[in-house]
Amino acid sequence: MNDTPKEVQDLFRTLLMQRSGEERLKMGCDMFSTSRALIRSSLDGKGLDETEMAVQIFLRTYRNDFPPETLTKITDWIRASRNKY
Repeated sequence: MNDTPKEVQDLFRTLLMQRSGEERLKMGCDMFSTSRALIRSSLDGKGLDETEMAVQIFLRTYRNDFPPETLTKITDWIRASRNKY
């Protein structure tokens, strides 16, 4: 759904593109960090150790970007690599 008028979309894009590439990159990184913090806070209290927390954050972030068999390989790798130490 998009209920934003075209003029507002165009203004937003113009203002965004006036920022430097560095500023836009920082904005994107900040938004990604915020989203991970929100995911983490939604998982707090579920009794997850740090390894399972990492798996769940990965799944909530990228679940729709990979086929199930690839997700399984990646989550197995996360668990194995974090449990080495």
